[in-house]
Amino acid sequence: MLQPHPDVCCPFGTLDGLDSDDIRTTAYEIFFTSCRSSPGFGGRNAIQFYSTDGENGSRSPSSLTPTSRFKRVVGLKMLRRSLSSSRRTNSNPGITRKPRRPLTSAEIMREQMKVSEASDNRLRKTLMRTLVGQMGRRAETIILPLELLRHLKPTEFNDSNEYHIWQKRQLKILEVGLLHHPSKPLDGNGTNNFAMCLGDIIRSSIHKPIDTGKNSETMRTICNCVVSLAWRNAPTDFCHWADGFPFNAHLYVSLLRSIFDLKDETCVLDEVDELLELMKKTWTTLGFNKPMHDLCFTWVLFQQYVMTGQVETDLLSASLTMLTEVANDSKKVDREAVYVEMLSVVLTSMTVWCEKRLMDYHGSFSDVGVMEHILPLVFSATRILEEDVPGVKADIASDSEGNKVDQYTRSSLKNAFSKMVENGINVISRKMSFQQVCETLVRLAQETEELAYKEKGSFSMVLKKWHPISAGVAAVTLHSCYGALLKQFLTCNSDITNEMLTVLQRADKLEKALVNMVVEDSVECEDGGKTVVKEMVLYEVDSIIVKFLGQSIIGRLKRIKVILHKAKETETWNPKSKSEPYSQSAVELLKQTRELVVSFFDIPITIPEDLVHEFVDGIEKILQDYATFVASCGSKQNYIPTLPPLTRCSRDSKFIKLWKKATPCAVAGLSPYHVGLEEEGNNPRPSTSRGTQRLYIRLNTLHYIILQLTSLDKCLYYSSSKTRKTHSSHAHFVHTRAEIMGATQHVCEVAAYRLIFLDSNPVLYGSLYEGHVVNARISPALRVLKQNLTLLSAIVTERAQPLAIKQVMKASFEAFLMVLIAGGSTRSFTRTDHEMIQDDLKQLKSLFGEMEALDVVEKEAETIQGVVDLMANSTEQLVEDFTQVACEASGMGAGSGQTLPMPPTTGRWSSSDPNTILRVLCHRKDRVANLFLKTTFHLAKRA
Repeated sequence: MLQPHPDVCCPFGTLDGLDSDDIRTTAYEIFFTSCRSSPGFGGRNAIQFYSTDGENGSRSPSSLTPTSRFKRVVGLKMLRRSLSSSRRTNSNPGITRKPRRPLTSAEIMREQMKVSEASDNRLRKTLMRTLVGQMGRRAETIILPLELLRHLKPTEFNDSNEYHIWQKRQLKILEVGLLHHPSKPLDGNGTNNFAMCLGDIIRSSIHKPIDTGKNSETMRTICNCVVSLAWRNAPTDFCHWADGFPFNAHLYVSLLRSIFDLKDETCVLDEVDELLELMKKTWTTLGFNKPMHDLCFTWVLFQQYVMTGQVETDLLSASLTMLTEVANDSKKVDREAVYVEMLSVVLTSMTVWCEKRLMDYHGSFSDVGVMEHILPLVFSATRILEEDVPGVKADIASDSEGNKVDQYTRSSLKNAFSKMVENGINVISRKMSFQQVCETLVRLAQETEELAYKEKGSFSMVLKKWHPISAGVAAVTLHSCYGALLKQFLTCNSDITNEMLTVLQRADKLEKALVNMVVEDSVECEDGGKTVVKEMVLYEVDSIIVKFLGQSIIGRLKRIKVILHKAKETETWNPKSKSEPYSQSAVELLKQTRELVVSFFDIPITIPEDLVHEFVDGIEKILQDYATFVASCGSKQNYIPTLPPLTRCSRDSKFIKLWKKATPCAVAGLSPYHVGLEEEGNNPRPSTSRGTQRLYIRLNTLHYIILQLTSLDKCLYYSSSKTRKTHSSHAHFVHTRAEIMGATQHVCEVAAYRLIFLDSNPVLYGSLYEGHVVNARISPALRVLKQNLTLLSAIVTERAQPLAIKQVMKASFEAFLMVLIAGGSTRSFTRTDHEMIQDDLKQLKSLFGEMEALDVVEKEAETIQGVVDLMANSTEQLVEDFTQVACEASGMGAGSGQTLPMPPTTGRWSSSDPNTILRVLCHRKDRVANLFLKTTFHLAKRA
């Protein structure tokens, strides 16, 4: 028995729990029962059946003519022998035996379907027992598996295991036919109850056989369920147990497969006419008709061709002939829904298999003649699907067959070219040298040209019946395939050599041959083949050098990007030496960029202006990317402390009282850090951390790049002028300079805010004015800050120092301002503190006045000065000013009696900002401020 071919899918799916042997045995049992009225099936006195198709008997095999009408119609050759006359038994050649009689149709079918004599005898006995007293009973009224279960006992089998296997098959047949694939859907509670009961019994028979004796309650239940399900909603003349789709299709296909000779499965038996005539008797039981028979027979012939190795084209031709009958059947108006479903799945399975082969016909068909059968078959099947099966989308193109041949040609040539590339010496690997790759490409061009001429002289001769310019399409496809490989080759290399020129010359020769083939094949075409010719993207070898130069730019820039990527992974921002206080990755990047510019313009060709711009733009993007990397050091906001919540100032906090008791001496208000500074004298150490110093190196790196850009611009100008007729005065790297200036500004800000709010926090924001202003003045912080600025000047390059110092000044002023308006619970001020604070601000401005212009310092300190001026006002004046500006900001009228709203914190501090004035009030240590804040905003005292 042939095994299912892995590439051809059964259109009817699978039946759960039944294999091909089970289906074949059941099909034979149905066949034998349906043919019981025919000669040779019933023994000495055959039981007479009355078939609904009008036949009442058939010819004996011995009366067959030497030729078969069916085989003659479909073009199948006759065998030299006939089964009915050639199959004889002679186990001992030395003994002469009398020739046996010719085999009957029943005996032929039994042998063809591989049914044992024991099984056949059991079937005959069952029918004899079933039909006692019912000689006129028709086959389609017999529920055969049920009768077999009733009449055959375990004693009629070799052992209990054989009987159990046989019983499970009969029950499984009932389950598949009545429960899984009924011809009519199960409905109604009664039907469902029968189905559930039968299912339970079948499941219980898996591990041990059920009792089928006369007195068995289980058997009576099975009979009741099976009869009820098989005869439900049915006419009175036949029952439904094997006519549900796809169960009936599997059974009938199994019968049809019996027409193939067991000794040579590519051949059809000469007795096929009578066997097919007998198979018709099963139609009533299986719910079949002629259109279904024609469809299944078409599939069986096609499947046999595939499963026998695709060597017998007569089977393919016969399947195509039968497909003509299917086309006629599909046009009938009285088609059943199940037939339409069968039509869809069978023809889809055939077209899927055929199209898969046609998409690679070079690898699938060694015989060009097979294409003459495959193409009409797939076109006919597709046409039936599109015209006669609802839901199948038709091809809107007027010449759908030509379009399909076009697809097959393109796909197959692509596959053939791919195999040619992967085959033997044509394979291109990364281990090959550049010269070997070039030699392979030259050889591949020669073989591609040979493949094109072979296609034109063989397959195209068949394909042109449906597509007049199939050879031209093949040439266009091969041209595209080799062009893609050529393009890949040029992309992977960066130098123009003699070997590369040889490849280009051979590619040019191949292109001319393929273009000529397209032109010759398109002479008789309506548009002269213009449509196909337009598809050819010519290699244009003369201009490839210029195109290649563009690819060369990408390759050269990639080498610079490698340096950039390495810098991102390994840069630590530690300078090589004091004389080179910048990152070494920047040095390497600029060095390689200069060498890249020089080598690029050393190519002895005229480089177009647009390529020069493309090259420079690529360098600019890399340098801008590096500048972005240098500037990726966080944000200044990361170092600014979070504003503490607004609270009322406690006049005498417990902390202050305890501190006074613990330190009654003159330094009672000093923090431990300030005490340490007093002990060290006037030589405090700078507090600049290693992280801040690395930011200085980033800043130096950015200025180093700016200096190198000028040198690089000159190099680019003089190098490019050698390869161009006109000199360009275009200034390069404008965008890069702007990008670097922005990055410089950002790094300066981050470094300054880190220095002030992190490194200098203990002496500035962290301790300034803590406890009492008089004991926590700014002098210690100024000494540390001055040392930090000295260290900054020692590390940061001279040109970068002004911006860096300015940012430190801005950060210092912001820290001083936050101490005054957002100093938290450890700070409080009185009106009399104003003079000391004003003096401290003056000293702070004086420190930066030594390095910056006075007008710049005053401008940056305007906000702080405004807040310090507020601190000089009385509490009553502050309350009045706050009330006025708060009402104006909220839109309330003064004296309206409404509750003042809490002003939002905008961060835009000024003497006219209500939130700023409110914060000054919150830090004012007196009874008036305390009462106002308590009654107006219900602010709690500081913890």
